Amino acid sequence: MIRSRSLRIAAFYYLRTQMTEKILILDFGSQYTQLIARAVREANVYCEITPFNKPIDFSPELKGIILSGSPFSVNDANAPHVDVDALSKKLPVLGICYGAQLTAKVFGGKVEKSEKREYGRASLKIKKDDTIWSGVSGESQVWMSHGDTILQIPDSFEILATTESIPVAAFRKNGQEANVIYGLQFHPEVYHSTEGKKVISNFLVKICGCRQDWTPAHFVSDTVAALKKQIGERKVIMALSGGVDSTVAATLIHRAIGDRLFGIFVDNGVLRKNEFSQVLETYGKIGLNVKGIDAREHFYTRLAGKTNPEEKRKIIGKTFIEVFDEESHKIEGVGLLGQGTIYPDVIESVSVHGPSVTIKSHHNVGGLPDKMKLELVEPLRYLFKDEVRKVGLELGIPHDMLFRHPFPGPGLAIRILGEITEEKVKLLQEADVLYVNALKSFGLYDKVWQAGAILLPVKSVGVMGDERTYEYTVALRAVTSVDGMTADWAHLPYEFLAHISNEIINNVRGINRVVYDISSKPPATIEWE
Repeated sequence: MIRSRSLRIAAFYYLRTQMTEKILILDFGSQYTQLIARAVREANVYCEITPFNKPIDFSPELKGIILSGSPFSVNDANAPHVDVDALSKKLPVLGICYGAQLTAKVFGGKVEKSEKREYGRASLKIKKDDTIWSGVSGESQVWMSHGDTILQIPDSFEILATTESIPVAAFRKNGQEANVIYGLQFHPEVYHSTEGKKVISNFLVKICGCRQDWTPAHFVSDTVAALKKQIGERKVIMALSGGVDSTVAATLIHRAIGDRLFGIFVDNGVLRKNEFSQVLETYGKIGLNVKGIDAREHFYTRLAGKTNPEEKRKIIGKTFIEVFDEESHKIEGVGLLGQGTIYPDVIESVSVHGPSVTIKSHHNVGGLPDKMKLELVEPLRYLFKDEVRKVGLELGIPHDMLFRHPFPGPGLAIRILGEITEEKVKLLQEADVLYVNALKSFGLYDKVWQAGAILLPVKSVGVMGDERTYEYTVALRAVTSVDGMTADWAHLPYEFLAHISNEIINNVRGINRVVYDISSKPPATIEWE
């Protein structure tokens, strides 16, 4: 397999075939960079994030450049740097926080360390009318997060807005010799900047001239056409999990090549109750060509006696690859491997600081391309999760499948603390299905980001009727989050918690105690293992 070649082919077809307009975000390492991209995408304009030091391809579809924030100070010896002047000679530029400070310094302005770190809400006061403020209030709440302050702008620039504490909250470059340059000391991309999305939209539409025509329907038609060209008459094999990403990716590929897509769905013995049959039934209704493999006993054998969480994850990942590889060899003439890779995975692998430290392995199925030597097909490679769901709705995939809670790749194996046995799996499956169904019946399922039950390796004494019991404890977990990077415990109503505790204890023989996890991430993780 030639991975780099396959990625070049995918990038060429997905991004160039239809000349989709594009905004480029140069990443200086800000925690908010992905939020900038989301704001641009929400305005129906396609964008990409790229490290600040990566060469830029100034192709015709590129309409503008946004400079992100950064944890660095522009006065640091090793501060990241780009030639803003050279960029502006080709395209309009918008600098946000560090990007604004860098712009000011590059052109001869003065940027110094703030007397006190400015973090939190501020009131933006517009001092000069400008296209960037179209539809924005004269005073608007914005979010500040910076340690440096622009004390003096360059001679060729003018101040557009201030706040009570900083003299330069927004500025632009005068003159017609190059494209316009804007600098914003605040973060328009975050929720707390109440009119920030409007500011970004003004830059995209009124300054860069973007058409705002990048929609789910547009993406589907362009991607299907691109897939037909990339795949040709070849066959594609794909591992499916019942999750959002793999299902949407498979449906797009199926739209392009029909039953030359061969899906494989493996029952690893740690799925939720009835999930294997339910997912296969849904795939059949969608029209996907999917084969179900019952490998439960194989996984139980491999997991026997294993209690270390990381070891369990690796065993499940390795065993899955072996099963998938064996099944794939039964299909002749397969030349490509379909995957549900999405944009956050891509961004992390090429980030300014490099891949994150591994906290847990096997979040998703990994290792398949290197093992199988197949060219990759990744139709969702440039989409965020919320965009994947929108595309799924456009494709007609059932709402319940698209908006189901995230479920870990290792399944219930990491929600059973300690050794995995078939008995424990069945016990947790029963408690889990009662919990999920109760969340739905109480109207709470869509209000939490992820929920699940955890079987603890703890037994305690209980009383049922006139008999004493000595049975397992189940912990219930429910969190609110945007992307899973941080999460808070969901404040479920007491009456719901009382109801589900009684339901589980009364209906699942082997469990006599239910507790609720009120830990946030950080410091805890969402899953217990």
